[in-house]
Amino acid sequence: MARGCLPASTLRRAVARQRAGVRWLLALLLAAMGLAALAQNRGWVRIAADGLHDPRSPALGVLQEPGEALAALPHDAVGNQVRWVKALDEGAIQPRTNILPETRVNLRLSEVLLKNTGEMAMVRFPHRQHTAWLDCSNCHGAAGLFEQQAGATKINMMLILSGEKCGLCHGAVAFPLTECKRCHSVERGSPEHQAFGNALVREATPP
Repeated sequence: MARGCLPASTLRRAVARQRAGVRWLLALLLAAMGLAALAQNRGWVRIAADGLHDPRSPALGVLQEPGEALAALPHDAVGNQVRWVKALDEGAIQPRTNILPETRVNLRLSEVLLKNTGEMAMVRFPHRQHTAWLDCSNCHGAAGLFEQQAGATKINMMLILSGEKCGLCHGAVAFPLTECKRCHSVERGSPEHQAFGNALVREATPP
C-alpha cells in the first residue's frame, strides 16, 4: 500500500457513513418540504388551478370541486384534509366492497407490531383500517409489497420515503409521512406493547 493511502476497508466504511448521512438529510428535507406545503395548503385547490386538469376544458363544468365534495367529511389538518377511516366508521361514506359479485371480502382485525424502529416508538400496523378498503392481494401475493409472515419483509424509512412499501399509499392517498406518531404509536414497555407479549401479531377486538 502506498504511503498516505487509506485501506480499502476504511474507505468503504467512510463512504457508507457518508451515504447514510445523505439519506437522513434527504429524509429531513422531504419532511420539511411536506410541512411547508401543509402550512400553505389550508383549503382545497379548485380543479381549474390544481395543475392536473386543463383549465380550458369544458369538462370542468361537470366535475365536483374538492371543497364541495369533502367539506362535510371528518376534518384532518394534513394531507387531503379528510380522516377517511373515521368517515368510513361513522357512515359518512359507504364505498363499494367489491365490483365483481363473487369477490370475497376478508376484513381482518389482527395487528402487527414492527419493532425495528431505532429510537422511534414502535409501529402498530392495524389490518382493520386497511382491509376495510383493500383486498389482501393489494399488498400481499402478486403485489409483492409485503410478505404474509410477520417480520419477513425489509421495511425502512428510505424505502417508504422513496414511495415503496407503506409509502406507496401514505403521502399519496392516505395521510402523509409527516404524521410520524400516527404510525410510531407504541412506546416500548407501554400497555400497548405489553398487549403483544412476545409475539409480533395479536388479534384486536372490534371497535
